[in-house]
Amino acid sequence: MSTITQSMDFVEITLDGRAIRVPEGTSVFDAARMNGTPIPTLCHLQNETPVGVCRLCVVDTGGRVLTASCVRPVEAGMKVVTNSDKVLNARKTVLELLMADHPSPCARQEKSGDCELETLAKAAGVAQPRFAKRTLSRGKDDSSLAIAVDHDACILCDRCIRGCDEIKNNFVLGRMGKGYSAGIAFDLNAPMGDSTCISCGECMVSCPTGALTNKTVLGTSIAAGKDTQGFEAEELLQLPVFKGVSGTFLELNRGAIVKRRFRAGEIICREGEFGSTAFYVLEGKARVSLSAPIAHVKTEGGGKGLFKKLTSSLAARDTDVRDGEARDKTIPIDASVDLAYGNPVAELGPGDLFGEMTCMNFYPRSATVIAETDVVAFEMLRNVLDIMMKNKSFRAQIDQNYRRRALENHLRGVPMFADLSPDFIEHLKGSVELRRYAPGQVIAQQGDTARSFYLVRIGFVKVSETYPGGELVLAYLSRGDYFGEIGLLGGGVRTASCTALDHVEVVRIPGDDFREMVERFPSVRQGLEAVAAERQAANQQRMQTVQSVPIDQFLSQGLMEAQSLLILDLQNCTRCDACVNACADAHDGITRLVREGLRFDQFLVATSCRQCRDPLCMVGCPVGSIRRRNSLEVIIEDWCIGCGLCARNCPYGNINLHPFEVMVEDLERPGRKKAVVKQKATSCDLCTHLKEPSCVYACPHDAAHRVDPRTFFSEMLGGGTK
Repeated sequence: MSTITQSMDFVEITLDGRAIRVPEGTSVFDAARMNGTPIPTLCHLQNETPVGVCRLCVVDTGGRVLTASCVRPVEAGMKVVTNSDKVLNARKTVLELLMADHPSPCARQEKSGDCELETLAKAAGVAQPRFAKRTLSRGKDDSSLAIAVDHDACILCDRCIRGCDEIKNNFVLGRMGKGYSAGIAFDLNAPMGDSTCISCGECMVSCPTGALTNKTVLGTSIAAGKDTQGFEAEELLQLPVFKGVSGTFLELNRGAIVKRRFRAGEIICREGEFGSTAFYVLEGKARVSLSAPIAHVKTEGGGKGLFKKLTSSLAARDTDVRDGEARDKTIPIDASVDLAYGNPVAELGPGDLFGEMTCMNFYPRSATVIAETDVVAFEMLRNVLDIMMKNKSFRAQIDQNYRRRALENHLRGVPMFADLSPDFIEHLKGSVELRRYAPGQVIAQQGDTARSFYLVRIGFVKVSETYPGGELVLAYLSRGDYFGEIGLLGGGVRTASCTALDHVEVVRIPGDDFREMVERFPSVRQGLEAVAAERQAANQQRMQTVQSVPIDQFLSQGLMEAQSLLILDLQNCTRCDACVNACADAHDGITRLVREGLRFDQFLVATSCRQCRDPLCMVGCPVGSIRRRNSLEVIIEDWCIGCGLCARNCPYGNINLHPFEVMVEDLERPGRKKAVVKQKATSCDLCTHLKEPSCVYACPHDAAHRVDPRTFFSEMLGGGTK
């Protein structure tokens, strides 16, 4: 049966006398919460796998003893009681035991009044515990510059351990000791300040009590303005989008989130500008668009002979078609919507988040956003956005907006997915999973079983293979790219590792849905198989290179990634600069060649685009406009916004910004246009408009050559080619 028509299995249970239906496998805890019956808990965060440590969520399921609801799955016909005297007395006893050793009020309760243990104890009527306090104090740890540790306030819920291990993958925290002497330790029981802790704050945010609290927070304030409103933690906690967020965290970072009011016509942010904040729209509508002209740099001119005085100008795609240029239907931007190529304008409204990539990774703004009506929005720094995105309620709203507004465009923006039927896309909207990864976190490991297919939604993913000589980078993937198809189409094993280069969000399509997709839509299978074959062939070619030359020398010189190098034979070169001048003459007076660079034997690898196989210049482009086509040329698409990040990222200094005067809409005077200077990124184009590269042709001493480094240097090193 098709997975589209296959129905989910439900079971019927009785909850406090009410008959309800919930999906099979649901925990009693989630079943109660889904039906408006809250159950208290201290060890179970909204976005974590339950572990049943605190036992505060006990309920009566008709058995001999009470059971922890967070780890007990529902069963057909089960009768659950959450509020009987027996259950309430058991919870009260647990709270009394915990409060007996708890320093009340703890640091969290003093600072923001939201210690979860003390709040629950007060609600249960626990004033003075009947049990004596322990005589041995575990004490405080003041060694960290950022986080204060009070072991006496720790209730061993393990939330800090799971935050450190499962969310951040730092593996610093763990339990030590047994029974009465059990406690939380850093590394091998080192002081926090002397441990491998990186002060990310995840443990502090996860902690339900005052065991882990911020000591100081520096540089976390947004500049105030006349239309800016700050908040106290208590005010924020009253708003639905902040439900479940740590009040301590908000109180200690209250300057990191403000409410801004923008009048109709006011600019919220401009494309190309660097920023550090994200915006969440509360009221009103905003218009998001690109003001940069949709055109690429074209070099042309008149005259005779190889050396013509050429001029660079902006050319639209319909007047100057380039081989291998992508015919994208959408332009990816840092928002819940993408922009149509033919009309790069969209609308944002209440519940939309934009600027996430800018905020988390400090990339340039990808588009210009203007208030269409009066707009009210939260502006927040990365520390607040990061914790907000971990909150189940806020996250669910953002995910729902993406599924509803952007997933279909995201899928159809990949040409081979254009034939997916509407019913299948609707199915995917309900079955895909959005996953977030921190910088350096492994998404898929080489050698592991392939179970999923991934689309990149936010950030950049590094694809690499491990060899005896070290790691070899295969590609950098950004929004709209995908990975995982080789393992699913082939032997079922990951052939490479995929790692988050920065803060990354991917759309995970389960393996069953992927297999159904390629079975139902032959064109999708053909397209994926063609790309997989191309990638595997390229990988095999790299492997041959690795085997034919000393890899340490090749990698250390940065030559592995190059496809075309301009080299100067220093035994012939007279430093006449004829190559540099020829490049400038061929490109409107702006040279794309600098006669300096790394040395390899008697050759100088000049500063000119190497046409890298996996260009670092692609990493961070806010609109995904730079890519490598099937030929040697690294191509910059015509929707480049001229932010200059690619030029800064290029490790060899081979990308320049070319200024052009263009007419654009005057945002301050709607309906009028004005002349402004806009920049477009340019790099060496191998003088494709001429017979051969100008720099090579102009050299009077046969010193300049364009070479394939794999062939040239492997022969130099005596490895030969295979």
